[in-house]
Amino acid sequence: MKLFDPQASALIAIDMQRSVASHDAAPHSAADVIARIALLADAARQAGGLPVFVRTSFLPDESDAPNRVLDGPGLKPAARVPGWDELLPDMKRRATEPVIIKRSFNAFYGSDLDLQLRRHGIRSVIMAGISTNFGVEGTARGAYDHGYTIIFAGDAMAASTTVMHEASLNNIFPYIGRIRSTGQIVDAFSQ
Repeated sequence: MKLFDPQASALIAIDMQRSVASHDAAPHSAADVIARIALLADAARQAGGLPVFVRTSFLPDESDAPNRVLDGPGLKPAARVPGWDELLPDMKRRATEPVIIKRSFNAFYGSDLDLQLRRHGIRSVIMAGISTNFGVEGTARGAYDHGYTIIFAGDAMAASTTVMHEASLNNIFPYIGRIRSTGQIVDAFSQ
């Protein structure tokens, strides 16, 4: 049985932007995750699939950022340097590949991600990016709710700690999709 139909599949690359390239990442380094996602994007292109790049961005004063009352410390962004939210050149994005801006953990919320996927005839999504337990998991839950088949590129994602990464990989993802390696997904794109 085929893992997915390459021409009806999209790679959803979460936060492949300048600020993430220097993040602490585990169990895979940010550099390894970036390289694997670039490989997945190339495989998707060659097979007629759709790379979709999701990036976090806000207005300069961040007045459009979520402002929540939390028990925990929340996620405190590092100082924003110019270009922090620009896509990494490693992704080799083409002008025909959508870029979705997210302002929360779920890239479907408040964006046209679902519309873009449906207009391109997408039925399956391959999830990858940083961070496993925030942007990847949040967006995957949205994909599940929207009825997409989900494949997780388990070695093309990372979190700030291995424990956080493995919590999503072992306790959440098996209930909403299938987990495969970058190599298995690249092979599936070529079938």
